[in-house]
Amino acid sequence: MENNKNKLGKLEQVNLREIWESESEGFTPWLAREENLRLLGDAIDIVLELEAQEKNVGPFRADILCKDTATDNWVLIENQLEKTDHVHLGQLLTYASGLKAVTIVWIAKRFTEEHRAALDWLNEITDDRFNFFGLEVELWRIGNSEIAPKFNVVSKPNDWSKGVTAGATQVKNTALTDSKILQRNFWTAFRDYVKEQGSNIKTTKPLPQHWMNIAIGRTGIKLAAIASFWDSVAESFSGHELRVELILHDNNSKNHFEQLESVKEEIEKEIGEQLTWHNPPEKRMCRIHIRKATNLEDRDNWSEQHEWLLSKLELFYKVFATRVRQL
Repeated sequence: MENNKNKLGKLEQVNLREIWESESEGFTPWLAREENLRLLGDAIDIVLELEAQEKNVGPFRADILCKDTATDNWVLIENQLEKTDHVHLGQLLTYASGLKAVTIVWIAKRFTEEHRAALDWLNEITDDRFNFFGLEVELWRIGNSEIAPKFNVVSKPNDWSKGVTAGATQVKNTALTDSKILQRNFWTAFRDYVKEQGSNIKTTKPLPQHWMNIAIGRTGIKLAAIASFWDSVAESFSGHELRVELILHDNNSKNHFEQLESVKEEIEKEIGEQLTWHNPPEKRMCRIHIRKATNLEDRDNWSEQHEWLLSKLELFYKVFATRVRQL
């Protein structure tokens, strides 16, 4: 007698047109919903926030315009329910040429080999300001189950080649100091550690700087992991420190800071310790942070430092994410 626990269903692919009769009236409004942008964001490792649908960008209309909440850069999404064509590729290039920093996401039923190769080539020749993703969308079900969407990435920015391009430009302008090299290596190791832990925290590209931005789901507000050679308590370079910060940096930052500060006691109780609340009157940017003294030059201690940063980032996300979305 067959054990029902070992009985598996059969995946059945569903034609896209059965669910979405048109791109503009079916697929685009569906994708623009928060839960579906989150699904897309998981596929390309970007936390997206909707700005507009059918938005004019130069001579064309972008299907969906979003912000990357970690960088505040534009994300343009172009949809096709058929195979890719030259018209859409031309529109994407026009969008990229008109914006200083942009991520282009091209979604289609099927990518031709020449269009996939074109995106790979664009990722190879452009610098970090421009990123091109190609995704094929599919629909699947098992038996009489609900139909489920699936995004398959067929082209994405190559971290290695992007790093070479950025590195070559930087070396041309100014050689990296030992401190900058250490910072880049520290963040590279941190990114690998986060992946190994299976965390939901989405790291950004490791750069030779003292911070790494982390999206929290809303533009104008972000988390940041800090590895600084400056000890803010001693006010000297004699020691180093780690910090995890919630940064508010748009025109509403003062108002949002006051709203969060009004429940300061509740927030600090959830965090489990006191936080530093920094609201300089002469500046727009406000910060809420936690710190830990350390020695960044002690590479044998990096794993412990990475563990502290990730645990505090996850805690900050848990405590602040819902509050931030409700501001």
